[in-house]
Amino acid sequence: MKTQPVKPPSVVPALHHERHIATGAEHPPTAPLSIHDMTVAYHRKPVLWDIDLDVQEGRLVGIVGPNGAGKSTLIKAAIDLVPKASGRVMIYGEPYRKQRHLVGYVPQRESVDWDFPVSAEDVVAMGLYGQIGWFRPVRKKHRQAAREALERVGIGEFAHRQISELSGGQQQRVFLARALVQDAKLYFMDEPFAAVDAATEKAIVRILHDLRSAGKTVLVVHHDLQTVPQYFDDVILINMRVVAYGPTEEVFTPENLRKTYGGRLTLLDQAAEAMRRQGRQS
Repeated sequence: MKTQPVKPPSVVPALHHERHIATGAEHPPTAPLSIHDMTVAYHRKPVLWDIDLDVQEGRLVGIVGPNGAGKSTLIKAAIDLVPKASGRVMIYGEPYRKQRHLVGYVPQRESVDWDFPVSAEDVVAMGLYGQIGWFRPVRKKHRQAAREALERVGIGEFAHRQISELSGGQQQRVFLARALVQDAKLYFMDEPFAAVDAATEKAIVRILHDLRSAGKTVLVVHHDLQTVPQYFDDVILINMRVVAYGPTEEVFTPENLRKTYGGRLTLLDQAAEAMRRQGRQS
């Protein structure tokens, strides 16, 4: 006789509406991202379980949790890169397939074949294919837009360089420029700060702030707990399920971090010290 798995206890997220057994109609249609009761499984093993949240417009949102917690899967499921076992995702009230023109995506750098023989400008121009159309020529105005995006991320002089010849930080900036050239309303960024130099990290933070100032919404998978209070307006703490979600100053607490990470005390103590420093500066 098979026994049903026991669900882990649910922690009520900050600023999260009361849960309803419904079809998702309780989620605001104006939200950049609404996820309703989403479960994702690989080989019948749940990776994300019963995810339910709404993201407010014009916010920088960090997605934080331990390795294997489902952070990248959350992004990929939202934009149909991995299948969902159940639930639904809405982008401004519609499925992603109808709203893909509103979404920009920066993948993990490690997931890209950097030996592919294209220039930095070519990669950025790929972000315009939704406007250009597949199998149509890239026009002068499109290349100009690509160069301007590269200038914006600080590597305009490398526009014609092969991507394989760029450093890791420069490659990350190329993919950031590709997302920016789309002029999306909602951005997903999967570990954009991973293994980049200090100058690239500052450039990314500046771009994030510019996007927020322009009313854009950005979700970022992030690992460095010490910089979470400094970088993000809101935070999603996740470990297969959403442990807590809301404004960083309310949600990013030692108690919630311990619920998310378990016994990794050294890491949590470092994060707590970062929060104390941030409090003294504000």
